[in-house]
Order: sequence, then C-alpha cells, then structure tokens
Amino acid sequence: MTSSATSSTGGRTAIGPDWELDYYSRPILDGDGKKRWELLICSTPELDAEGQVLGEAFQWVQGCPAGSVNSIWLREALEQALAASREAGFAPPRRLRCWRASMRTMVQRAAEGLGMELVASRRTYALVSWLQQRQREVYPSEEGYMVGPLAPAPAAIRPVPVPLPEAARGNRWSWASLPVAALSSAGQWQSSFQGLVPLPAGVDPEATVPGIRLFGAGRALAIAGWLAGLEPVRLEIEGRLLVLEAGLEDRWSLGTLAEEEAEAARQAFALAREQAGGLQFLAVQAQESDQSFEGFWLLQDLPDP
Repeated sequence: MTSSATSSTGGRTAIGPDWELDYYSRPILDGDGKKRWELLICSTPELDAEGQVLGEAFQWVQGCPAGSVNSIWLREALEQALAASREAGFAPPRRLRCWRASMRTMVQRAAEGLGMELVASRRTYALVSWLQQRQREVYPSEEGYMVGPLAPAPAAIRPVPVPLPEAARGNRWSWASLPVAALSSAGQWQSSFQGLVPLPAGVDPEATVPGIRLFGAGRALAIAGWLAGLEPVRLEIEGRLLVLEAGLEDRWSLGTLAEEEAEAARQAFALAREQAGGLQFLAVQAQESDQSFEGFWLLQDLPDP
C-alpha cells in the first residue's frame, strides 16, 4: 500500500492529506427496527504534477448502533481510525472536512482534543463519489435494506445568494473554458492558491470545462486568499444570477446575467455534467494577459447524496 510518509523530519511528524467525513444514517434497518448509522472517512486524493492520484487513499467504515449516536462514540471511532491509518502507513491529517450542517456540532465536539481542525465544507468530492458508489453497490445487498419508495427528505431551505465580501471582489470577471486534457497539467501551473481534484475517469479529453476568470489587479493575491478560505464548491445559475456555492451552505452572487447569457451558461454547465464529470473551474488573475494565477480551483458539480 502506498501512502504519505509518517517518518519525522527535523523533529516534526509528517502531515497527511485532509480527511473527508460523513457520520449519518443509511437506508438499512437493523434488527431492532432502527436505521443503521455509519461513519465513513476517506482521505482527500493527492495529485502529482500530471494530475494523477498519488498512492492509495485511506478509507475507513464503521457502523454505529442508533442508540450510540453521540460525540463520545464518534471521538472513540476517530481515535480508532487514526490508529488504523498509522498502522497502514498513512500520516495523520491536520483537518477534517464535514459536509452535513446537521452534524457539524457533533463532529466539532468529537474532533476537539485530537489535534484536528474542523472545516465545514462541501468540498468533499471524494467522499460524495464514494457514498454514491456505496448507495448503488453496497447498501442494496445488505440485510434490512429499505426497498421501495421512501418518504422524501424535507427540501432544504437554500440561503439567498449574497454579494461576495468586499475583500473577495474583483474588478471584473469573464467566462472561460478549457478542454479536460489541458487540466491534467494544472498542478504545474504557477498559482499562489490552488485546489485541484482528480479528473474523472473515462471523460473525453476534448470535452469542454466551463469556468470564470476573476480579475483583481493589485488585489488579486488577497482576493485569492479570501476565496481559498471560503471553500469554493461549484458554480450554478439561479434565474439570472451567477452563483458560487462555497463552504457548508454559503451562496455568493458573482453577477447578474442577461437572459440569453444565463441560458447559455446553464447549457454549458449541463453539458459539463454529462461529458466532463461536472468539472468547472474558478481562476483569479491580476489581469487578462497574465500567464500565471493567484488562485485556481477545480470545482465539481456533483449532486448531493
């Protein structure tokens, strides 16, 4: 198994990639008639300069009885996961990413004292993909799987998009697009802040990935730093608004579009979901002629499981 180094260098213990965590009920009834709860943990993939995943990701699954759902059980499970990762040769993470707002407080309490920072964020693409795979291939084969139509979950109340903080606003922005093949070398691009994801398997290298370029002149570096802290997740069109979804449930308005422009963007995003695995990108540059970036993020429009 390939993993991040755990040896100490210069008296410091190596730090591995972030962990993405989901602690929630599944569509499976245990013998007591209660829904099964489950803890899923996976490490965020690390990429090389060619965009290929480095080594093997750490994954951890542990069931939890419905009567034991609390921060004490979760902390003990996290300690077991840390021990298992060490035994497998993985370096410990510095941060945990939790994407369910309803579980944020419980995860925060469990993480306290374990030396891990909690990041409330939906930038958990590896975890969402893994959970979707388990929903298709694992849970239906489990005894007690709830077959048939289930009562739909209450529709989440989506926050109204608000303008970006003043510190994160550029002077202007423009649409841009790149072929999937060009993004394979994104790890080699000069960028002060960067957030990349593995390119989805099997996508057409020539498929078009839509994105936006945000220009900030002399403030571009500061703008990129602010955006990094916002945890950008995906772009979407709501009516005529261009919206950046970020963090746990933040929604930021980037601009108002003409109706024809909004419709063209909706079509571009839909095509990217179909042909490019939902990839999108957000770039921050000082000016349009720059060949380098102050910030570059690959985003992915994945449906929430």
